[in-house]
Amino acid sequence: MITKLAVATGTAAVALAALAGTASAGPAATRTLAPGQQWCISQYASYQVRGDGSATAQGAKFKLQYNGVTVPGTGSPALVRYWAAELRTSNGTFPGPGYYSACATNNGTTNTTVTLQIRTDGEFF
Repeated sequence: MITKLAVATGTAAVALAALAGTASAGPAATRTLAPGQQWCISQYASYQVRGDGSATAQGAKFKLQYNGVTVPGTGSPALVRYWAAELRTSNGTFPGPGYYSACATNNGTTNTTVTLQIRTDGEFF
């Protein structure tokens, strides 16, 4: 019984370590935004980029920017709780190498806690 538990625990630890390695490719960051505040995280991309975000309370407005300019079609339509945008050379949607930012703006009336993650190139498939 103890041997089976040890094997199961060891297997679970290996599985969790594998997941942790995948999730840490582009570390997620969290910040609380007051109404009207914006926050962005940036990273250089050579051929593809993906931004992910989540927000509590009323949500947030999210967007992906390339060299400081919002990429058309990557913004959330309004305040949302979950968001993702992806640009790939293979799909013809990647504008080119440069710095990309995943941004969140709190357009609501209460504080919201936002989590952002940006992954580039080999960090996602």
